[in-house]
Amino acid sequence: MVQLVETKGKKRDSQIFINPQLMGTLAKNICQEISVNQKYKDKTYSAKQLAKDLGTNTRYISTVINRQFNTNYTSFVNKFRIQEAMKLLKDKRKAHLTIEDVSDAVGFSTRQSFYTSFKRFTGMTPREYRISPENDR
Repeated sequence: MVQLVETKGKKRDSQIFINPQLMGTLAKNICQEISVNQKYKDKTYSAKQLAKDLGTNTRYISTVINRQFNTNYTSFVNKFRIQEAMKLLKDKRKAHLTIEDVSDAVGFSTRQSFYTSFKRFTGMTPREYRISPENDR
């Protein structure tokens, strides 16, 4: 059962009470959709579409991601994209792919958002990561 509880002066997601069991179920289902089903590769996959796929609403999606994963929807999805990009950049069989090809393959809609997210998550640019020997597999 989901209950809404209004509180004054707090962050918006703290205004929602979600039953702990439902919170756990939604967290598991969110991970399933984004990671296992690789929805992160879809450039147009939004929190709204995720909510629709899971039969809930975007406020619950946002609240669960904020509380369970300590991040927002975009950063949550980008984490999976960057992890996949890191694999592709180090895969010798994928060496023919340009950095833009990798960005496109993992679901980023712009080159700039890919570079910004990659640097935020890894501390280096995609090119620096690709050529760095300590990251070789």
